[in-house]
Amino acid sequence: MDLKLELIILPVSDVDAAKDFYVNKLGFAVEMDQQLGPEFRVARLIPPGSRCGIAIGTGLSDAAPGSASGMHLMVLDADEVATELNSQGIAFNGPYHFIEGIRIDGPHPAREPFNTFLDFCDPDGNTWIIQEVPAEN
Repeated sequence: MDLKLELIILPVSDVDAAKDFYVNKLGFAVEMDQQLGPEFRVARLIPPGSRCGIAIGTGLSDAAPGSASGMHLMVLDADEVATELNSQGIAFNGPYHFIEGIRIDGPHPAREPFNTFLDFCDPDGNTWIIQEVPAEN
C-alpha cells in the first residue's frame, strides 16, 4: 500500500483570523481558499517545507474549535524557531526535552535527535508541537 498523509482538518472558530495567523505569523502558504456555498468554505494551508497541509473552513467538521492537539512540525533548529516565534509575538513553551519520561526545561544537552521540543497554540487553542529532528530525516 502507498499511503500519503496530505491533509489534516483543523477546527477553527474564525476562518479569516486562523488564516491570518497561519499565513502571516507562521509562514504557511495558501494553496486554495474557496467558498463553495453559504455554509461551506475550505482553505488549504501548507507549512513551509511540507507537503501535508491543514484545511480550515466552515462545514468541514463537527469538532469543536481548539480541540485538535499534538500535531507536530519538524524543524532542524528549535532555537531558531523559538527566535522566530518570539519575533512574531507567538507565546510558546520550551524548549524542553525528556529524560526517562520526565520533562526537563531546556534543549536536550547533547541535542539528542527527536528530543528537543517547543509547543504553542493557535488563536483557537489547537495545540502544536515543534520537534527538532536531524537533517537527514
